[in-house]
Amino acid sequence: MRLKIEHTTTFSYDQPISEAYTEMRLKPLNGYGQHCLSFSLSTEPYDEQLDYVDRFGNNVSHFDVIQPHSQLVVAAKSEVLTPTHFFQPLAELPPLDEYDHLQGTAYAPLADEIGAFAALQAREADPRATALALMAHIHGTLIYEVGATDVSTTAAEALALGRGVCQDFSHLMLAACRSQGIPARYVSGYLYNNGRTAASHAWVDVYLRGEGWLSLDPTHDREQTDEYVRVAIGRDYADVPPTLGIFVGDAKERMDVTVKVDLA
Repeated sequence: MRLKIEHTTTFSYDQPISEAYTEMRLKPLNGYGQHCLSFSLSTEPYDEQLDYVDRFGNNVSHFDVIQPHSQLVVAAKSEVLTPTHFFQPLAELPPLDEYDHLQGTAYAPLADEIGAFAALQAREADPRATALALMAHIHGTLIYEVGATDVSTTAAEALALGRGVCQDFSHLMLAACRSQGIPARYVSGYLYNNGRTAASHAWVDVYLRGEGWLSLDPTHDREQTDEYVRVAIGRDYADVPPTLGIFVGDAKERMDVTVKVDLA
């Protein structure tokens, strides 16, 4: 599927600030069937952008607006060719990556209640079946409800609430898989849903020894399809925020985001 994405972030301040340093992870990834055909990032006020690739292979753009301003608008435009499904063959996971993707994190802690929740779905000596059972169980357990949680909610808190958004579904999937010895990583990106919805989205890759990475979406109880655009991967949301930054000033900040995903 060939998709075009427009992602606009507007930072508004109740009084002028003197400087703002911002990092953005908005450029879609290349590889394993996905091709980023074009990408542009513009800012108003204008500032020169620099780029680097982080330790997880994500594309990061950063800039520093050093003139007084009350509003900063960042517009990212992409065109992407997506594969019918994602599969990353890998004979052996490097030890550091295996360690990273088996450990608990602030967002996805290896809490006792998550371990007990996951153990009920474990399929002996079959990590693939376990991961698929966990995906289905999380989908059936959590109610999708915007506003029930926020960006700081952990997997344990979402499980206790019984509701959340895609970030919460994914963090619970991460923690549940890791509690069963299955390496798992967080994926951020976009979802195009036959024109009905278009939004930033989160899902999970699980590592199957001897096979490779398999991409699963517990929010929708399905594998990644050609409607998904991969932007960044990490241990949890903290590694892949679309926007991260600081500013100099006493103002209160408000951030508004709009996303459009259409057929190109």
